[in-house]
Amino acid sequence: MASLGEQVLRRKPVQEMASETGADTGRSELKRSIGLWSLSAIGIGGTIGTGIFFILSQAVPMAGPAVIWSFAIAGVVAGLTAVCYAELAGAVPVAGSSYSYTYATLGEFTAVGVGACLLLEWGVAGAAVAVGWSQYVNQFINNVFGFQLPDALSNAPEQGGVFNLPAVVLVFLCALLLIRGVSESAKTNAIMVVIKIAVLIMFIAIGAQGWNSDNLANFAPFGFAGISAAAGVIFFTFVGLDSVAAAGEEAKNPRRNLPVAILIALATVTVLYVLTALIAVAAQPSDQFQDQEAGLAQILENVVGSSWPGTILAAGAIISIFSVTLVSLYGQTRILFAMSRDGMIPEIFHRVNPRTLTPIANTVIVAAVIALMAGLIPINFLAEMTSIGTLVAFIAVSIGVIVLRRRSPDLPRSFRVPLYPLTPILSIAGALWIIASLRLITIYVFLIWVAVAFLWYFFYSRKHSHLGRHEHVGLAAQSTEP
Repeated sequence: MASLGEQVLRRKPVQEMASETGADTGRSELKRSIGLWSLSAIGIGGTIGTGIFFILSQAVPMAGPAVIWSFAIAGVVAGLTAVCYAELAGAVPVAGSSYSYTYATLGEFTAVGVGACLLLEWGVAGAAVAVGWSQYVNQFINNVFGFQLPDALSNAPEQGGVFNLPAVVLVFLCALLLIRGVSESAKTNAIMVVIKIAVLIMFIAIGAQGWNSDNLANFAPFGFAGISAAAGVIFFTFVGLDSVAAAGEEAKNPRRNLPVAILIALATVTVLYVLTALIAVAAQPSDQFQDQEAGLAQILENVVGSSWPGTILAAGAIISIFSVTLVSLYGQTRILFAMSRDGMIPEIFHRVNPRTLTPIANTVIVAAVIALMAGLIPINFLAEMTSIGTLVAFIAVSIGVIVLRRRSPDLPRSFRVPLYPLTPILSIAGALWIIASLRLITIYVFLIWVAVAFLWYFFYSRKHSHLGRHEHVGLAAQSTEP
């Protein structure tokens, strides 16, 4: 029997992962139906949402107009990591994203910790964007029908409500779509991505008419500390870039398409974020962003002096945030699918419906948990918890690039990180810097969460690990059946 040290450090060979998932055969336990455009749309759809439609009300009070730099800094750190993701996605094109990459490079124990970060990243992100969605629903209903949902049914208890009903409804609508099939979900998401890009372009074009240089005069009232603190809150808005990697087993030609889709999504998102933030802070004094609901819609209404552009933007935000929630649930279920296949968590998360080729029980469980969080927890705490989970996962990916280059230098890679090893080192440093700017309570809660994950590993995962038991799983198990 392997010693404890051998158990926690055992790594899953990349070749074994490829055989289990059909990375080079075109087969998969899941349905391979997502092409390059749909993959790129998953990255864009999972990223552009509450981050730009809502988070300005949290970030501008921290940084003032210099929030533009906060978005740029978060984008640079995300970009450094995105190219690391692109290399690993091309070399290890499987579901599980950074969990699977960590399993192949840093070992089983660390992989479970990263898996816990991803659960925090995707689960809490799904809840956070659902909370933001309810605000735009209220804005739209008020503009069109002249009334709003009562606070008791549209806010968390901490915000004076009882239960955020629209957020819960959104989560379950997304779950129903995912249960129908990933192909239908990807097509729906792609349509919503086109709409959300058009809505943001509309905001930039109309909002520019309200440009007032005086609003940029006191550019950084809280100095660099405020800029970095806002970058920490904003960073969760880049979480969707990870979703492309999570689609590794449902992508067509994954070794080529995954890296390209990640880079397309990164470029699109960063440009739109920075331009939108610039127009927003130039069109409205920074002291008006505090606790402002449906902020971009309000800015357009003030610029035009009419409710029609705000109504259109609110409708676009409703569609946009639906897309983010859909991708968040998708990413969460695929991480759990990969962890369950490896024996790290119970088998129920790996069961696939033979007709739809989707993990239905997995999806229902995830939806129930995310809906509960969305109904009861306010968005500001959710945003920070998502950021720290994302950042730690990003660090693991950047380290994984370095480790895999040293351990498997001849492994086929369809994309290579430029300026290696400087790029992954800068990615790690940038992520650590943003973590240091987060509130201590966020870091403490995160450490407790990871400690619970490690306890889970020692009491469950290491005993049920298929790698430890020398058991074949996935397609490899099917090929050995009589």
